[in-house]
Amino acid sequence: MKPSVLPIAISIDPALARPKKRSLTIAGHRTSITLEDAFWQALKQAAEEASVSVTALASAIDEARGEASLSAAIRVYLLARQKPQLHER
Repeated sequence: MKPSVLPIAISIDPALARPKKRSLTIAGHRTSITLEDAFWQALKQAAEEASVSVTALASAIDEARGEASLSAAIRVYLLARQKPQLHER
């Protein structure tokens, strides 16, 4: 492993970075979504905070995603929850 050239320490749990594929039924169709485990955990937490299922939240994101892939739209949605200024673009 190369030594870091940044003057900050970074620690990443490799298990959270591994992609996991899950199937959901969205708009009446079964679809597979691949996200890193950290994003699946964040999506589950966001759904719990909204008092909806993961499928319902993913469906709402799907309806709003435009031309973006569903996986990308989910990641951006979750990042925007952490960084509200992303909504101001």
